[in-house]
Amino acid sequence: MLRAAALVEKLGIPTASIVATGFLKQADLLIKGLGVPLAVGEYPGHPMVDSEDELKRKVEEILAPGLLKALTVTAPGLDAGDAEPAQGDIVFSGTFDQVQDYFYGKLWTDGLPVVPPTKSRVDAFLEFTDRNPDDVLGVLPPEGRAATLHSIAVNGVMAGCQPEYMPILIAAVEAMCDPDFRIEDAGSTPGWEPLVIVNGPIIKELDFNYGQGVMRVGRRANTSIGRFMRMFLRNICGYRIPPGAGDKGSIGQTFLVALAEDEDSARRLGWPTYAEDRGFVPGENVVTVQSVVVITPPTYSAGARAEDHAAQWAQVMGHSFTYWSHTGFKQGRWNAVIVVSPNIANVIAREWSKDDVRRYLHTHIKVTAERAAYYAGMTATPTFNLQQLVRDGVLPPEYAESDDPQRLINVIIKPEMIGILVAGDPDRNQSRGYMANQRQGPPTSRRVALPKRWKQLLKRGI
Repeated sequence: MLRAAALVEKLGIPTASIVATGFLKQADLLIKGLGVPLAVGEYPGHPMVDSEDELKRKVEEILAPGLLKALTVTAPGLDAGDAEPAQGDIVFSGTFDQVQDYFYGKLWTDGLPVVPPTKSRVDAFLEFTDRNPDDVLGVLPPEGRAATLHSIAVNGVMAGCQPEYMPILIAAVEAMCDPDFRIEDAGSTPGWEPLVIVNGPIIKELDFNYGQGVMRVGRRANTSIGRFMRMFLRNICGYRIPPGAGDKGSIGQTFLVALAEDEDSARRLGWPTYAEDRGFVPGENVVTVQSVVVITPPTYSAGARAEDHAAQWAQVMGHSFTYWSHTGFKQGRWNAVIVVSPNIANVIAREWSKDDVRRYLHTHIKVTAERAAYYAGMTATPTFNLQQLVRDGVLPPEYAESDDPQRLINVIIKPEMIGILVAGDPDRNQSRGYMANQRQGPPTSRRVALPKRWKQLLKRGI
């Protein structure tokens, strides 16, 4: 809303935006990042928990007068705030413990001890790219800070990454800077987390875990790269929880470790890898980043037929996917990746391709139209209407074939929106689903650009 207001203000048209009390600090931060003075009117509290009478009273007595004042009084100027340190500045000198306290006080850490980003450590990371440290990948909201290669190196050091992870970190940030990823929504109230998915020979070169315990902390590459993503969102974008203001995740979750595919198992099955499904050729190093707002229960399945397992996924994972389906309907996008253990994939692959699995899940995970509208209303979209979404071209025609509120509709809008990836314990019958926050953070991929001296640098162990 404030981003739209800034565009309107630049056209010379005054605006006043309605902001609930709990979002005022985030609004101030965003206004500063946009660089445009904007007027706001406060709605005290939150309208979703007020009665109709209370909502009317607050609008008449508080919000309406506030909006009138906002439209008739010059918006306050922008607070310049503290000066940002320049690239390469030494911001602090002291002992290890003193560095921790100083960085923590500046809100530059995730609450855990960080590796001090000394010049020598940062330079070691920059050895692993042929690009200039000043190169800007994007200017990121809400604080409007530039994502440079130098800033990636600094945060990579702090997160405990190894220098040789730098090409993966760059590709991950490039993916998040893609406008389609909508990094501007990373501080939204659902509190989603970015998930990094890694494909290619680099998995073995950098010792990623892709087997048992694949999503546990413990392997340096998986863990530190996952931690980097949250560190980068905090320090460069400005998504910080209190006493910061940019991250409005109501409850939130912690960072997700990077997910690497068991490509050897996928190839033995005759299935394309996750990266190949996304249009890349075998042997390419690829990073995909997607948001995760829903993680399904560990889904155990048994049987010698493909349908035995797909039916269990539709039942168990489908329940987890259904509640948040209305957000996908509103945007016309639905994205998830299913991580399947090699032995379950082996059973399925004897009969079905990945596309067969996708078609089965598409037709077997359903919700009633009434229930989808109910969930939307509870989340703050009381005007949710499937027929209107079809008329607007957001949803396919089948979503408006009937007015019956009890009609069943597909939770998954299109089969191709389901990703399937082989990883995890090869000796157990478990699978799991990770669903994106639909339009916010859809799967976005980038090739990993290795430096010309990649093999030489790896041997040197910089």
